[in-house]
Amino acid sequence: MPARVNLAYQYDGSFEGFLSCVFESFEKQEIPSAIFAEEPEQLSLCPVRFIETDQSRALRVLASIPKKISPHAQETVQVCFLSNHPQKELLLLGFLRQGYRFGAAVENRLADPTVNAVMKAVKFVYNESHLIKEFLRFSDFGGVLVSIIHPKNFVLPFIQPHFCGRYPNESFFIYDATHKTALAYRPHEWKYLAVDSFTMPEKGEEEAFYRRLWKQYYDTIAVEGRYNPRCRMGHMPKRYWADMTEFQDDGELAPSPDFLKTVSAAPKIEGSTVKQP
Repeated sequence: MPARVNLAYQYDGSFEGFLSCVFESFEKQEIPSAIFAEEPEQLSLCPVRFIETDQSRALRVLASIPKKISPHAQETVQVCFLSNHPQKELLLLGFLRQGYRFGAAVENRLADPTVNAVMKAVKFVYNESHLIKEFLRFSDFGGVLVSIIHPKNFVLPFIQPHFCGRYPNESFFIYDATHKTALAYRPHEWKYLAVDSFTMPEKGEEEAFYRRLWKQYYDTIAVEGRYNPRCRMGHMPKRYWADMTEFQDDGELAPSPDFLKTVSAAPKIEGSTVKQP
C-alpha cells in the first residue's frame, strides 16, 4: 500500500510534468500531500521535491491509461488537467490509482469524492468551451479577426477546431487573458503562442460602424415585454459580458461622411440577387 507522506511535489506545469509526478508517486510508493506547478508565489508548509519532466516516463504513464483503464479515462485525465480546479493534480493522481484498481468502472464511482470532483471539473471545462463558442466576439483589424476572452479553464484546445473549421480562409487571433496564451490562425495553419499581455488595437471607423450595427440589431430583436435579467444571466453568465460587443460602451467613433457614402454605395442584397441601388 502506498504511504501518505508529508511532502509536496513541484513540477513545471506541463502535462508531461504532471505524468512524471504520477510515475514518481508509483515508483516511490508514496502519495504526496500536494502537487503544484512551479510558481514563485507558491507556498508550502511541508518539504518540496521538484520532479523533473521525463518524456519517457510520461509516455509510459500515458500509454498505460487506455490499456489498464480505458481510452475514455485518458480523455478524462487530459480534460481535467485543463480545468481550473486548484487541486486537480492530486485529484487526478487519486483518480488514476483507483482506475488502475477498478478499470473502466472507475468513472461510474461517482459516490467517491475524488472521482466525483474529477468528473465535475471535466463537465465544467466542456460547458465553458461551449459557452465561449457562443459568446466570443471578433473585431476586424486590417483583415485579421481579433478577440479577447477571459475563461476560467484553458479552453483554447476545445474551441480551436470549431473556429478553424468555421473560418478556414480567414486569419484570426484569440487571446486568452486568463492563461496568457493566444491561438493564432492563418489559412490552414494554426499555433499557440505564449503572450504575457495583449491590448486590442484602436478601432477605425469601419469597425466602429459595424459594432454599432451589431448593437442596434441586438437591441432591435429584444422583446421589451419579456425582459427578464435573471433568465438572461442564466443563459448568458454575466462574467462573459465584458468581452461581448453588445454589452460594451466604448464610445465608438462617429463615421465620417466619406465612409457613409461608401457604405450607402455598396451593393444591396434582395432575396438571392444582388442589385445596385
